[in-house]
Amino acid sequence: MTESDASLVARARLGETAALETLLRRYFRAAYLVALARVGNRADAEDVCQDAFVRCVERMQDCRNPDSFGAWLIEIVRNTAHNRGDYLRVRATEPIASHLELQSGMRTDAAVERHELRDQLVCALARLTSSQREVVLLHDLEGWRHAEIAVHLDLSVSMSRRHLSDGRKKLRELLGDYATLEPDHD
Repeated sequence: MTESDASLVARARLGETAALETLLRRYFRAAYLVALARVGNRADAEDVCQDAFVRCVERMQDCRNPDSFGAWLIEIVRNTAHNRGDYLRVRATEPIASHLELQSGMRTDAAVERHELRDQLVCALARLTSSQREVVLLHDLEGWRHAEIAVHLDLSVSMSRRHLSDGRKKLRELLGDYATLEPDHD
């Protein structure tokens, strides 16, 4: 049986690094997906998670409801990602590395297709609202149910369903022929 969040938080507050590590591992993927939904690329999402985890460790005593540690951590990630997004918008530039790789002919056809699909998916996800992106990524990639999403993102279950439905509809419109989306369920 897995140890409860409240128990792990209590142990982490006493300085037990194993308990803290268990908590952060438990919610890492969800935190990463929320960060990715907010900032739009892997490297920045990893930076957001790292910064959020540091804040979490520094403010562990501020977690008012240890049973809802996951929701508290996700809120820290969302705020950190929001701040990082503002920072990135001010300093936005066009990366040239991908253009150079394509021009040099060093990539195979399959790699080019994957790269193009990834770029289209990232662009399509960027056109969703941040709430839609978070719900789509947590539901479809992480496999969370709407009840879990609702608790961790501070939404109602019906709003989680609505964000998923609207997000998928928009992705279908934007991605067109790609049959990569699963039907709505749950």
